Amino acid sequence: MYGAILGDIIGSPYEFDMGSKTKDFPLFSPKSGFTDDTVMTLAVAEAFLELPRDAEDGDIRRALIQSMRRWGQRFPHAGYGAMFRGWLKSDRPGPFGSCGNGSAMRVSSVGWLFDDLRTVRRMARLSAEVTHNHPEGIKGAEAVATAIFLARTGSSKAEIRAHIERKFHYCLSRTCDEIRPGYHHVETCQETVPEAITAFLEGESFEDVIRTAVSLGGDCDTLTCIAGSIAEGFYGVPEALRQQCRSRLPGELLEILTRFEERLQA
Repeated sequence: MYGAILGDIIGSPYEFDMGSKTKDFPLFSPKSGFTDDTVMTLAVAEAFLELPRDAEDGDIRRALIQSMRRWGQRFPHAGYGAMFRGWLKSDRPGPFGSCGNGSAMRVSSVGWLFDDLRTVRRMARLSAEVTHNHPEGIKGAEAVATAIFLARTGSSKAEIRAHIERKFHYCLSRTCDEIRPGYHHVETCQETVPEAITAFLEGESFEDVIRTAVSLGGDCDTLTCIAGSIAEGFYGVPEALRQQCRSRLPGELLEILTRFEERLQA
């Protein structure tokens, strides 16, 4: 999850088309900080860390809702969208038909915690549909989790591209140079996930993926969160950047990240 969180932190100053569409920028500045992307990424991870392996769908949904609402209410000013804010406050939280990119930005733990692609897709779907139950919202989460799983299990970039195009029908034929000039702030999965995957495919290292994603502009913290989550599976994350990530998280969120690391090392 370091890749997702670092993508969020590094992309956060350039959200809402505030960047200059270049790869030449300081990775960290006084404005670099975590947003709702990180809070919800860690909330989803916590839910899956606490569930038994044989949990049924209903139990998984309840755990996700409880964890996301608990952490969302603990960090109420992290930058949630209007519909999600309403969901956090609702007495009867139910899915609200969103195709927003929130489902894709929070799913990274799923690509690491499960050991077969069928289960990865099932868990990604469940993580999305408690809020983002629009087909595009579910598709975005499944595609990102799938890309992470393929990246961490040895698939080449060509294989990842082919699989995502075949299974999810995203167009990955445009280059970043073709995307960049007209790309703007947009918060749907269908206009964020393909661009984030393209940034991963073009990047030549973890840091280069991050810089490439930021250079596209748009909903920069979320796009870079998604691209970074896949890049971690493929490249790993340099230790210096892992330390930067940890230093920017409050202790209660850092504790979830530490538990996640321990689970993967067990």
